[in-house]
Amino acid sequence: QMRIIHGQDFDQRAREEFRPTIYSNVIKGMRVLVDAREKLHIPWGDNSNQANGDKMMAFDTRSSDASKGMVETQVFLQYLPVIRALWADSGIQNAYDRRREFQLGESVKYFLDNLDKLGEADYVPSQQDILLARRPTKGIHEYDFEIKNVPFKMVDVGGQRSERKRWFECFDSVTSILFLVSSSEFDQVLMEDRLTNRLTESLNIFETIVNNRVFSNVSIILFLNKTDLLEEKVQIVSIKDYFLEFEGDPHCLRDVQKFPGGVFPEQTPGPAA
Repeated sequence: QMRIIHGQDFDQRAREEFRPTIYSNVIKGMRVLVDAREKLHIPWGDNSNQANGDKMMAFDTRSSDASKGMVETQVFLQYLPVIRALWADSGIQNAYDRRREFQLGESVKYFLDNLDKLGEADYVPSQQDILLARRPTKGIHEYDFEIKNVPFKMVDVGGQRSERKRWFECFDSVTSILFLVSSSEFDQVLMEDRLTNRLTESLNIFETIVNNRVFSNVSIILFLNKTDLLEEKVQIVSIKDYFLEFEGDPHCLRDVQKFPGGVFPEQTPGPAA
């Protein structure tokens, strides 16, 4: 995202490299929806889609490419008619409407609504597609860019628990830490244990970082993103069901936005950025 904002667009080759990732996002997302429909006992709109659902669940996620979050074009196109039929079924749509009850990627609907584009023979991901593609950060990645002729180096580290032990490998000479929190995840749990609330986990990590003496002279900037998803969620989900200390109207976007903006700075030893 920072790369695009500061004028370093993805070239043709870089954009094409995201295609297998996007195809994987779609297939994984549909498998989640098919599984959720069954577990939530939602009937098919068209019973003939049971066969399509079975085919979707039989997809080999253990293949070398799929296990790495990659699905090649030829494979995706074989499953495209199945995915299209399933997405049109009221049973899958009803499962999607209950997505807060299970783990589903936030961008799945965007890609499923654009299956025609994804199925084109010459499909090349757009910048919007790339921004919405889910590719978990593993390891440490560095990006160079300029803002008003001032060079910056951004180091991107994986947020999964298994990746955090590597964070301190790149913290020696940092001048700022950008801490990103999805404001819409107040009702979701971690993929790792399916128990810990994601917002609570982010809060605990933030507290650990801001109170570490290593960062006493480092500016820490908190970003609360995914406001568009939060705006949709507050209409149907009450944050009070997950955070009893919340005060305000749980269905008012502004009130819900203020909550993490208040509790995160409370973890800092001094003024927060």
